[in-house]
Amino acid sequence: MNNIRLLLVSCFLLICCHSINAQKVKERETKTVFQTADPWKPETDVRADAAIVYGTSDRPGVTFEQRVQSWKDKGYQTQFMTGVAWGNYQDYFLGKWDGINDHLKEGQRDRNGNEIAHGHLVPYIVPTESFIRYMQEMQIKRVIDAGITSIFLEEPEFWMRGGYSEAFKSEWQKYYDFPWRDQQESPENTYLSNKLKYHLYYKALDKIFSYAKEYGKSKGLDIKCYVPTHSLINYTSWQIVSPEASLASLDCVDGYIAQVWTGTARESNFYDGVRKERVFENAFLEYGCMKSMTAPLKRKMYFLTDPIEDFPRDWQDFKRNYQATFSAQLMYPMIDTYEVMPWPDRIYLGLYQVAGTDRKERIPRSYSTQMQIMINTLNDIRTSEKKISGTHGIGVLMANSLMFQRFPTHDGYDDPQFSSFYGQTFPLLKRGVPVELVHIENTPFKETFKGLEVLVMSYSNMKPMTPEYHTYLADWVKKGGVLVYCGEDIDPYQSVLEWWNIEGNHYKSPSEHLFERMNLSQNPTDGTYRYGKGRVIVMREDPKHFVLKAGNDRKYFETISSAYQKKTGKAIETKNSFLVERGVYTIAAVMDESVSNEPLTLSGLYIDLFDKDLPILTKKQIQPGEQGYLYDLNKVSGKVKAKVLCGASRIYEEKVGKQNYSFVAKSPLETTNVSRVLLPGKPKTVKVNGKSEQGEWDETSKTLLLSFENDPNGVNVSIEW
Repeated sequence: MNNIRLLLVSCFLLICCHSINAQKVKERETKTVFQTADPWKPETDVRADAAIVYGTSDRPGVTFEQRVQSWKDKGYQTQFMTGVAWGNYQDYFLGKWDGINDHLKEGQRDRNGNEIAHGHLVPYIVPTESFIRYMQEMQIKRVIDAGITSIFLEEPEFWMRGGYSEAFKSEWQKYYDFPWRDQQESPENTYLSNKLKYHLYYKALDKIFSYAKEYGKSKGLDIKCYVPTHSLINYTSWQIVSPEASLASLDCVDGYIAQVWTGTARESNFYDGVRKERVFENAFLEYGCMKSMTAPLKRKMYFLTDPIEDFPRDWQDFKRNYQATFSAQLMYPMIDTYEVMPWPDRIYLGLYQVAGTDRKERIPRSYSTQMQIMINTLNDIRTSEKKISGTHGIGVLMANSLMFQRFPTHDGYDDPQFSSFYGQTFPLLKRGVPVELVHIENTPFKETFKGLEVLVMSYSNMKPMTPEYHTYLADWVKKGGVLVYCGEDIDPYQSVLEWWNIEGNHYKSPSEHLFERMNLSQNPTDGTYRYGKGRVIVMREDPKHFVLKAGNDRKYFETISSAYQKKTGKAIETKNSFLVERGVYTIAAVMDESVSNEPLTLSGLYIDLFDKDLPILTKKQIQPGEQGYLYDLNKVSGKVKAKVLCGASRIYEEKVGKQNYSFVAKSPLETTNVSRVLLPGKPKTVKVNGKSEQGEWDETSKTLLLSFENDPNGVNVSIEW
């Protein structure tokens, strides 16, 4: 009997270990995901690797667990997402959880006492200790009990105009140990208020995720925790405070989703004195910001795109800007994990305007076909050692404190549309330089400076939260780096209560400490200075003026160009385009407002992935303001006999014989599949679900163009040649 018991225990432990190991393998294999609050429907069967089920709310006729199971039953890995700053937490706000019915007072409020809300009874929350306990006990525990091991807490957001609720005032007293101050009365109050908002969500995520890890461990589960968040660029532009880069240093945070899409990227900005939308350029910087946030720590990063956006537009607008953001995300070949879309019910079943009319309709078949072609490539595309075209090694420094001084304005000092940031980046980006974004919070990691030749920085719109950052920056310069400092240091936040003017420090601005650290005078004038093997270039002009004034970025660019050439012996390459090759995929973008109005012409043998008809091209011309996405047929391995190269459905059960090829195609109902199928020769028979089809053969590319109506249960295709 004892031997039998021992055998049973051993088997049980073996099964548990196998389960945990299988979970780890699945985590590595989760390449594409999407988020949905709804149960599975045939019209929204996106066919990504994982469905991120949103919220724990039970609905009439369907529980949270049943929503999860509906996706599991269709072969999806299931994960979980909910908001950490807002959500359908009425059981908390109305006292059903703990009997206290005044939790609504914990919502964020503006100066006039107005609640800042995401909807009825859905306030943006001040994350108090009781709210953190609620999230742990009522949200996280239930999710783990349902067997989910990947948890996403999205959008830790505290509005800059908030900070007036009693809950926030109480947190102020605890954090600063002196009474609350009105943030609008002085720059110092604004800075301290936003710094506290930043800290509150940093602490909240640390506690909630740490609980998730421990509770999961108690059940033998390895819980992964992620933060879906807008970029630091967008939050600063939209006047929201969030922990951003600092979260990457927490052991309980496994990664992020970069929430970048048309809605964030179309935020207008200034360049050459003109304010307008620059969607591709903005998206490029946003994805770059998110990538660099985690790069030194090797945390997982999903890039998000959305085929539509929150604000109602017409379908043509959605398509144009989707192509811009989609191209921008692919410009980072070190990332190959994606959230292919949020809210498929909204995309496939929502009604939006037809361009040039007052009519609204569901997604046009032409757009859903193109969109599905695009997102199916994300299941295939891999990281690449190839770099985006252009001069590398030029970076711009960022800090989380960018979010601390955007609202309100003080003493007449303004930074219109976040122009100090764009003043440092756009003069480079618009000339075809793939500028790197570097987070000051990551300077303690050596990997942060890898490959960096010239680093631009300014304290006109951000401040260092610790003096240690200057030690790392100075050390990098001493070893040969070139630091370009832009700024007059006249903004009213230079004198806020911070480390450079307390506890024995008497610096008028943080740059004085930085310059002193590099053996310079505290207030160097315009010029170039030596420190060790490197150099410091000082430009005494606020970088916002580089974009607010027409033609005013020339001196700035020439300074960077000269610094780079002296450091490397190479001239900066200027151009109006970006291009990157990732295996068989070629991604290109041509910018307007650049060094040339010439289109980019690519020659070869391509499939156009931005055209729902998947035409074969020997030449592709991309105009300024447009992007291109091409499948390079000349890079297809000669060993491949037959294969679906691209199409508007995901391919399963492929079988290749000597003279035949078959597969099963799955994609949402009420959509049309168009595919390019590589074959050794012109097919003799093509059958779709047993019925003969003709298709369209292209002898040059040896591909068959095939089209049929999609079915999430699968369409059987068999071809003989």
